[in-house]
Amino acid sequence: MEDLNSSARMHKIIITNRKSCAVSGVNDVLSFDEHEILLETEQGMLMIKGDELHVSRLTLDKGEVDIDGKVDSFTYSDVSAGGKKNESLLGKLFR
Repeated sequence: MEDLNSSARMHKIIITNRKSCAVSGVNDVLSFDEHEILLETEQGMLMIKGDELHVSRLTLDKGEVDIDGKVDSFTYSDVSAGGKKNESLLGKLFR
């Protein structure tokens, strides 16, 4: 049984026909445009690439994001929590 008091959310991706996806366990949306969406999730940074991408629903208090468009790839990047506090996001991603 899932512990409801746990600070970590379950991370899950449901993709339908590469045209839409629902992502849970999202902590923050860092950037998005029609070709790339960058999310901070419970499992690390998640980069979603594709065409005509659109964030159709964003509920950060529940940690949920729905995305429409043609999805080409999902790429995870682990960012260690022990990194420098003043280090930029790009610095963390490309370490």
